[in-house]
Amino acid sequence: MMHCTMDDLIALRDGEGSREAQRHLAECAACRAEFESLHQRGAALKALPALRPPRERWSAVRAEIEGARRRRRRGVFAWGSLVAAAAAVGVIGVQAARLRSAADASAADLRALVEQSQRLEEALRAYDPTSRVLNGRAASAVAEIEDRIAVIDLGLAEAQSGGASRAELLELWRQRVQLMDELVRVHVTRAAYVGL
Repeated sequence: MMHCTMDDLIALRDGEGSREAQRHLAECAACRAEFESLHQRGAALKALPALRPPRERWSAVRAEIEGARRRRRRGVFAWGSLVAAAAAVGVIGVQAARLRSAADASAADLRALVEQSQRLEEALRAYDPTSRVLNGRAASAVAEIEDRIAVIDLGLAEAQSGGASRAELLELWRQRVQLMDELVRVHVTRAAYVGL
């Protein structure tokens, strides 16, 4: 066996790996390191902050979701409701962030985060993820991360047009950079054989 594929490592993690893959994992330091990295990435994804609207905003979220359902019934694409819900969560998340205002951040920190986000986007474009085939789990992870980035982008647009504080913008850019980093990692590690 050359190296474990990401599917092999995921099966091993789930207790469903083949004996050959188990044997290889015991013998190959590169695959063991990737197996450990898989656990760490999973833990890092689970540790990402969840955007939860304040209780008093649930009626607005519910109304937005119901409106999206009606539009879908009228022939709107199935993903339209997801976009609407993400938009509602993003708007509510920005409003919640305003309530938790932190100290103003420096303009240099904000510029550094924007530049880091741009570098990650360039790295993703250079990797050309559209030319690679992902398995179902990787595609699901990519879709989830891209949805979260879309929510952050909506929050950034709202924050910038609404005159948000630098601290709010800084927090949104930090979240975007963290998600972009995860997206690059998922594309690079799950679309190829480990160690090649």
